[in-house]
Amino acid sequence: MHSTLIVARMELSSAEEVARLFTGFDATEMPHRMGTRRRELFSYQGLYFHLQDFEQENGAERIEEAKTDPRFVRISQDLKPFIQAYDPTTWRSPADAMAQRFYHWSAE
Repeated sequence: MHSTLIVARMELSSAEEVARLFTGFDATEMPHRMGTRRRELFSYQGLYFHLQDFEQENGAERIEEAKTDPRFVRISQDLKPFIQAYDPTTWRSPADAMAQRFYHWSAE
């Protein structure tokens, strides 16, 4: 399984609306199209963490392929009032907001 972690900024008061938007998105076939197995959203002191697990290592590639789908475009637009780039001066795409894993352990 492959995981990505997006880090951004979000006011805690926006959590309910962000969760509602993802509830609607995840009810479509989009997660299956992207190979998403699990999505978890976290907040901590004004930060937003979006953990996404994928079936295979090519999760980032499948997201790139899905980015032109109107549902993907719509949720991206709908999230803009609530989610801000961690560093707006360097942000060009979601890849610029992905944390880099530097350690992994698994009992498997």
